[in-house]
Amino acid sequence: MSQPNGSYDAIVVGAGHNGLVCGAYLAKAGLNTIILERREAAGGAVATSELSPGVRAPTVAHSIGRLRPSVIRDLKLQEHGLALLRPDVRMFAPQPDGRAVTLWADPRRTGHELREWSPNDANGYIEFDRKVQVLGSFLAHLDETTPPDLRSPAFGDALAGLKLLRAYRRLGKKSSREVLRVLPMAVADFVTEAFETDAVRAAVAARGVQFTAMGPRSPGTAAVLLADSSSGGGAAGALTIARGGPGALAEALAGAARSFGATVREGSEVKRVVTAEGRVTGVVLDGGEVMEAPIVVAGMDPKQVLLRLLDPGVLGPTLVWKAQNLRLPGVVAKVNLALSGIPRFLGNEGDGDARLQGRIVIAPGLDYLERAFDASKYGGVSESPYLEATIPTLLDPTLAPEGTHVMSVVVQYAPYHLRNAQWNDRAESLSDLVLRTLEPHAPGVSNLVTAAQVITPVDLERIYGMTEGHPLHGEPSLDQFFAWRPLLGHARYRLAVEGLYLCGAGAHPGGGVTGGPGQNAAREILKDRKRRGRVRH
Repeated sequence: MSQPNGSYDAIVVGAGHNGLVCGAYLAKAGLNTIILERREAAGGAVATSELSPGVRAPTVAHSIGRLRPSVIRDLKLQEHGLALLRPDVRMFAPQPDGRAVTLWADPRRTGHELREWSPNDANGYIEFDRKVQVLGSFLAHLDETTPPDLRSPAFGDALAGLKLLRAYRRLGKKSSREVLRVLPMAVADFVTEAFETDAVRAAVAARGVQFTAMGPRSPGTAAVLLADSSSGGGAAGALTIARGGPGALAEALAGAARSFGATVREGSEVKRVVTAEGRVTGVVLDGGEVMEAPIVVAGMDPKQVLLRLLDPGVLGPTLVWKAQNLRLPGVVAKVNLALSGIPRFLGNEGDGDARLQGRIVIAPGLDYLERAFDASKYGGVSESPYLEATIPTLLDPTLAPEGTHVMSVVVQYAPYHLRNAQWNDRAESLSDLVLRTLEPHAPGVSNLVTAAQVITPVDLERIYGMTEGHPLHGEPSLDQFFAWRPLLGHARYRLAVEGLYLCGAGAHPGGGVTGGPGQNAAREILKDRKRRGRVRH
């Protein structure tokens, strides 16, 4: 083995946004920290790419709507160039009959517009929005809590449990019962209780299946909707984009980490985590370089960490078996389009472009979503996929020359595991599928396309290191939730051996651009370091 080339207090493996957040907090606390990134650019899925000369689009993630305000504040991201843009509209959902459901940031405005669909839904929306905000606020407390060690709870677990209990009691008798009833529900049942119009139900329910390999009638998808609302936004959800594209967030996070003294080193792939006598001692890079540290923090998905970076002999057969059975069935692809003009959507006549500044969702009914999901269960790409698109140039003209626009499209129910096909043969047809799906709602959109970028689930794995192309590093289902994420007994950011931590989306509270796993992991790492310091003295 090569001799060590560097010694650090902490090594962070992976410079995705959570890795950068965690590394920045550790450096801010005074730890000599290095953040290692396999690719030539930090940020992971939080990136901006050029589709054609001067035309840039969100590469994978197209919004940063759930980024924790505390992360922005603590790391002084706005001092490092992060500028946030928030439209008044949250969702525009065109329908087959030429009308559209629009969800605004203001629930009263949404309720007023829903009267043309149903007076009952108009009245019910305000109450439903209030319910989602209340239940989401409890999940926000859950998100910030380190899951307890259910097998051997300690005093700290008891204190965290008391804080969580107080938050639960603050819900009141009715809402405290409601949160326990709703979490295991299918999102289709949850929205059907509140609305009678299928178009409204689907528009609200879509966030409950976003990025998951579940359909609206799958148990636990109501919890996904509430988790997505834990950062605010109520029934319509939060929506924030970064000026300059998501890559601007990556640049701000890397700048913040460096300002606190961390080293961000790109083009450095970690091949192995080194252990001795039951604890980590450092890492070995692809070229054989050895780096020493008593703390190694992994920002990639837990399956990679456990099965690729660690020696199976260190894990033992039981943990290897559990890691092999972690569920990461990716069903998401991405298509980015450069456009010569703004698409004209039916249902948006006479309103300018304000309604198109948020998420544009093709999900005209609950059955539509369920049938799209059905195709993916059997290894097929849905011919009528669920699409979530944004046109970020409507808010941020810096992304493209005047008169030119970009459309960022998340394609759901395009499974990583295809039956009787390979993604190399299907990739080109994906942009055609997106345009065929959009065309009935935005006639002529195909004629506006000047360039396209297709990112398949296999690309998400190969380029961005997402095992099986799962952008959340694991299904957000109830069996991989809170104390069971990623695995029971390994949900406290401490993973497998002493000194090894998990800070990516595979850790609680899960995926999305929140910075939550990175922030939470850093808090626990610093607690452990302080505890070890007391023991040494």
